[in-house]
Amino acid sequence: MAVKIRLARRGRKKQPIYDVVVADARAPRDGKFIEKLGTFNPNQNPAYVNINIESATQWVLNGAIPTETAKKILSDQGVMFRKHLQVGVNKGAITQEAADAKFDAWWSEKESKVKGTADDLAKNQAADRKARLEAEAKVNAARAEEIAKKQVVVEEVAEVEEAPAAEATEEAPVAETTEEAPAAEEEKAAE
Repeated sequence: MAVKIRLARRGRKKQPIYDVVVADARAPRDGKFIEKLGTFNPNQNPAYVNINIESATQWVLNGAIPTETAKKILSDQGVMFRKHLQVGVNKGAITQEAADAKFDAWWSEKESKVKGTADDLAKNQAADRKARLEAEAKVNAARAEEIAKKQVVVEEVAEVEEAPAAEATEEAPVAETTEEAPAAEEEKAAE
């Protein structure tokens, strides 16, 4: 029976989450498996990986063959490096304490790199968000100025329209008297 370490898909449509499982090579992708080693979520940045390193190393040492993607994930988590060190210990080239010390040094360096990358991403996102807010504030200020200019123009137009209307009301009685005068003259002439 050939045993493989591979990914089993779960999650929503277009939002996959994978389980890293040990399964018979003949079993379907999302079917029966022997053991679940961990999870992998590629939807986050950086991708979230949670693997039981000891169990995965034991399976790899016993002959389980990882798929290409699973091998990349296991290598990133240090399983393949740990297997390499353990083979050296089994052959007598290195002691178990030295192998553990090398792995711990590698792991702490990797964690610092991942943390640095995550911090950089967070800073970039914060700076990008701040820049977008500033740009939006500038656009809003420009819109407010345009609205204020339009209101000033509308008020000036209203004042100009009110002024002739006021002049017309003042001139209207004069016009009525001049119109009444010819009418009165016509009435006198008709008599």
